[in-house]
Amino acid sequence: MAEQKNILSETKDGILYLTISRESKLNALNFNTLEELKNIFNEVNDNKSIRAVIITGAGEKAFVAGADINEISELNELNARKFAEFGQEVFDNIESCHKPVIAVVNGYALGGGCELAIACHMRIATSNAKFGQPEVNLGIIPGYGGTQRLTNLIGRTKATEILMTGDMLDVNEAKSLGLLNHVEATKAEALAKAEEVIKKIMTKAPLSIGMIVDCVNAVYASDENGYQIEANSFARCVKSEDYREGTTAFLEKRKPNFKGE
Repeated sequence: MAEQKNILSETKDGILYLTISRESKLNALNFNTLEELKNIFNEVNDNKSIRAVIITGAGEKAFVAGADINEISELNELNARKFAEFGQEVFDNIESCHKPVIAVVNGYALGGGCELAIACHMRIATSNAKFGQPEVNLGIIPGYGGTQRLTNLIGRTKATEILMTGDMLDVNEAKSLGLLNHVEATKAEALAKAEEVIKKIMTKAPLSIGMIVDCVNAVYASDENGYQIEANSFARCVKSEDYREGTTAFLEKRKPNFKGE
């Protein structure tokens, strides 16, 4: 596994441990981090020494607290679509990985962080974890598959509320909605639980595990490409005045004044 700048990696007993390591930025997903994730998962399926993957965030405050606002504030309509499509490609690769991928969610999993977590096959959270898609507060929408995967996971009614309000979920509500497999008190305990689940899976036939991934993902396949609609809608939002107001207000630490333009 090639060395990465923003992601720490370690392989032990067949498990690849990935830690998003931008702690001073609450592990925000910038473009370089997405690129590193893409490169890693391009290798995982073909690497027979890797049987499973655990993804977590550095520190205790955040798994991934979102995208890098300084980066997305510079987007225009054209590169916004490419930006969203690239993020979707990265998370699609994670979702379609034939090795089990578990997110150990410590602290905030917001925006792109929530999208990363729900692209994983399973999620185990610490008791202080928070989930949300607050993009609407910036005048945009989730662009990395969040509108699609969140709806698939918890249903249209609750997903629509979360996406429209930008509200966060605590672990109790996230667990009751089916967003989480397990909740543990600490990060160490959550990692131990992930290892326990993975070790059980590793006793099964690898081919069967890969086929289960394909079959489960096929349940949500649709003739209408919701991911393309999402990328196009993300780009249209970036073109709007409300997007400029939302990102500027965030950076200036004030409430936005949206005008619907």
